[in-house]
Amino acid sequence: MTGPAALLARLRPRRRQPAPDDGFNRRLIAPMVLGSVLNPINSSMIAVALVPVGAAFGAPPAETAWLVTGLYLATAIGQPVIGRLVDTHGPRRLYLAGTALVGLAGLLGALAPSLGLLIAARVLLGLGTSAAYPAAMHLTRSEAERTGRSSPTGVLTVLAVANQTVAVVGPTLGGLLIGAGGWRTVFAVNVPLSLACLALGAARLPVTARRPDPADGGERPGRAERLDHLGIALFAVLLLALMLFLMKPGPARWYLPVLALLAAVAFALRERRARAPFIDLRALAGNRPLIATYLRQVLGYTAIYAFLYGYTQWLEEGRGLSAATAGLVLLPLSLTALAAAGASGRSPGVRGKLLVGSACQIAACAALLLVHANSPGALLIGVGVLAGVSQGLIGLGTQTALYHQADPATIASAAGLLRTFMYLGAMAASAANAAFFPHGATTAGLHQLALFMLGGAALLFLLTVPDRSLGRLGTPPRQRK
Repeated sequence: MTGPAALLARLRPRRRQPAPDDGFNRRLIAPMVLGSVLNPINSSMIAVALVPVGAAFGAPPAETAWLVTGLYLATAIGQPVIGRLVDTHGPRRLYLAGTALVGLAGLLGALAPSLGLLIAARVLLGLGTSAAYPAAMHLTRSEAERTGRSSPTGVLTVLAVANQTVAVVGPTLGGLLIGAGGWRTVFAVNVPLSLACLALGAARLPVTARRPDPADGGERPGRAERLDHLGIALFAVLLLALMLFLMKPGPARWYLPVLALLAAVAFALRERRARAPFIDLRALAGNRPLIATYLRQVLGYTAIYAFLYGYTQWLEEGRGLSAATAGLVLLPLSLTALAAAGASGRSPGVRGKLLVGSACQIAACAALLLVHANSPGALLIGVGVLAGVSQGLIGLGTQTALYHQADPATIASAAGLLRTFMYLGAMAASAANAAFFPHGATTAGLHQLALFMLGGAALLFLLTVPDRSLGRLGTPPRQRK
């Protein structure tokens, strides 16, 4: 176009294209964080309530232990299942339903007249608290797509630090609640927490349209998606048998690993044939970096939980410290974990976090071999500091890796599986502690546990070193080589 028309076109003000919103919706952070900490706070508070609960119902430790195990089992199974529902129906519905269930479970626990109902309340708590973390990861991914930010490091760091902080202060909070109103307050506190989540979630979480049913090719979006009920049931049997065996391994329970193996085979056959599988094993098999992240999660958290359980028990029994003094010795571990996650969270890189974290885990396990009943306090604290650095970096590193490696359409179910592998690590650690401390936490048993942890930490390091794909995570495309 030439002449006067072209001149007028040049002089006419051009309509600006709206710039993409590059700010994460901060209104989402409060419900995301508050909802996601419901699980760790209920996992940790119960530790100080087991003795008074046992006294109230005349139950031995073998029975009150189900208060811990019930929540672990429900969460390990519930996280990926509810995560799948979050991917399908959006985070709002599942977040509100899950946090409402937390309130009902807290009320049931506060009023429970028997240990059986109390265990049922813990199972319901496990299921209810399974919704918020997958919902938070789904929201984080949705906001990243909306704002154009591929690496929301700040939000991922806030989630990691908040969960670690609550896990640390949980026993202290539980002790204060029990001192103020008895052990039932550990359950009752979930009622106001649930109400706060419901209010924040209803006011701030976005209403999202349900995804079309993939089994129908997306042609009938109004139809409810078919759930792979058989696949979910087989997955639950697999996890239940495996975790029950890890809780108390022994020749007399040979049938549990056999049942787990049979369920695994049946699950694999089912998922390969299902039109809309619960876990798409073909897609997962093609995503080797994500499989490696799950392996790192179970290896890392096996050593993390083995250290927390075993070292704490040894400080009290092998070193002869009081519970309060042992807590003070472990306080630098907690503070270091939070500091490491908070400081490294500013960097979007993943490989460096995992390499340094696994190296510090190796150093912490090796340092345990130097610990004896008459070791100076500086050594006892120094071992905890090394373990704290590894805990903070590994936890944040695996969460960030999963965020970038998982299919955005299934980010919530992938995040749920990440929590499942964490609890598998916790169960493996519990079994290791029982094996190496059969008659109490002795120094010899601690050294054997340290060698077990050292093997897992070394595998974690060796799994991370050659994985060059980690170096590209969280960096802009133009910076990738």
